[in-house]
Amino acid sequence: MLFLLRREWLLSWRRRAELVNPLVFNLMVITLFPLGITPEAEKLAVLAPGILWVAALLATLLSLDLMFRYDHQDGSLEQVAASGTPLAALILAKIINHWLFTGLALTLMAPLLGLMLHLSGDLMLLMMLVLALGTLVFSAIGSIGAALVAGLRRGGLLLSLLVIPLYIPVLIFGTGTISAAIAGLPFVAPLATLAAMASMALAAAPWVAGAALRLSIND
Repeated sequence: MLFLLRREWLLSWRRRAELVNPLVFNLMVITLFPLGITPEAEKLAVLAPGILWVAALLATLLSLDLMFRYDHQDGSLEQVAASGTPLAALILAKIINHWLFTGLALTLMAPLLGLMLHLSGDLMLLMMLVLALGTLVFSAIGSIGAALVAGLRRGGLLLSLLVIPLYIPVLIFGTGTISAAIAGLPFVAPLATLAAMASMALAAAPWVAGAALRLSIND
């Protein structure tokens, strides 16, 4: 597992220019929202959770297509499958690596983007925790969609159609947690639900994506 994680890290680092695109896209979306909606601080503070989550979701979608593309093109997936290495282990390494380069990066950007949207400083740590859990679910569920379209040349649009409906519950509980905190209401229940979703997705996604990826390899 450590070897797979190191391999994925090195491959991603060599293609780091492509991985920066989602982060730049996220920054551009957050920057343009006040110009397109309203510059008023009170209204932006109310809309901030939804804006941050939608931007993070769209930024994650941009990088999902890269998860298996190059390995499928150069035959690495076939070699891993033929070597007897469980595909679930490879996919788990890819999920963790994708989250580190995309989800964690988006989480660390949250305080700066939250300040741009006039989000209260008291909520920054909670926002980072919620984004960390939510983006982990995005990476796990996204691996299933990426595995299904791994053999397609232009599967980006189909990938988005597959995973966006599955992302909606994460979006609801993520924004609900922050909105409840802003309103002074209890937010432990939606936060715990989001944590449970992250645990279930991380446990189940490698096996489901492995089955889907085996179908793509055989095709």
